[in-house]
Amino acid sequence: MPLDRLATAPLPRLGLGLAAVGRPGYINLHRDADLPADRTVDAMRDRAHEVLDTAYAAGMRYFDAARSYGRAEEFLAGWLAARPEVNDVVVGSKWGYTYTADWRSDAKVHEVKDHGTATYDRQIVETRALLGDRLDLYQIHSVTPDSPALTDRALHARLAALAAEGVAVGFSTSGALQAEAIRAAMEVTVDGQRLFTAVQATYNLLEPSAGSALAEAHAAGLTVIVKEGMANGRLAQAAPGSVLAEVAGGAGATPDAVALAAILHRPWADVVLSGAATGAQVESNAAAVVHLGAERLARLTALAEPAPVYWRERSALPWT
Repeated sequence: MPLDRLATAPLPRLGLGLAAVGRPGYINLHRDADLPADRTVDAMRDRAHEVLDTAYAAGMRYFDAARSYGRAEEFLAGWLAARPEVNDVVVGSKWGYTYTADWRSDAKVHEVKDHGTATYDRQIVETRALLGDRLDLYQIHSVTPDSPALTDRALHARLAALAAEGVAVGFSTSGALQAEAIRAAMEVTVDGQRLFTAVQATYNLLEPSAGSALAEAHAAGLTVIVKEGMANGRLAQAAPGSVLAEVAGGAGATPDAVALAAILHRPWADVVLSGAATGAQVESNAAAVVHLGAERLARLTALAEPAPVYWRERSALPWT
């Protein structure tokens, strides 16, 4: 499958997610300092290309976009077109949310979720128009246990047809019931064959509740992609005297590198995404190859929050 190509990447287990640079507004912290003051389409395109250049130079070979990430697919497609020599990357995108913010950070509604076949039929055409045959992985965006995507046989047939064309089919999850959604999606079959070959889920030091389900998915042969490894910026910095600060200091690493390294220590984590908004952040994230050791990893488990608490705080983060 296309994701097998990642095995030969210089940094096979690190990738880049484009949520933070595909649109002017997002829920990551510190965006006022990270992004240009003038977030025009041209300015954000330049920033996206800078981040992609840095990520590629650092050895990252998986790039992740979505229809709802503003112009992320467009920016990625332009970057690829301008660099025909870049033929060793794996490109993933997602469908199921429609971007509605009209390039505003203060929009009342930034994206609308719909996992119906009509949305899939429209968005696969839109994605193909931009990424063409560079699309390697297409994921249902933010599947939850009650998502109709888990039971819609007509949709499953469409996704199976896409997989037959050579595009890997996957899903992403969000919310406090990620583990339940992952296990339910793993049961979806078409003609006796498991439909999904990849799962993308939130997992970090604050929200590790999906870990056991992700380990099961990996053992079953799915490629596991971890998103939001720094909890939308909450783990990018560490307060003096905090567990994260002490572990980072002892390891001679930055807090963001430690946060990602803790995930990379999980053998089931095939790809861990950087959500960087600057080239410097990409370079710092790329240092996540640091070895932490059992004692430091054990100390970091104290940071975990109950899943409902984590997701309640995440949902309260402002779009900036």
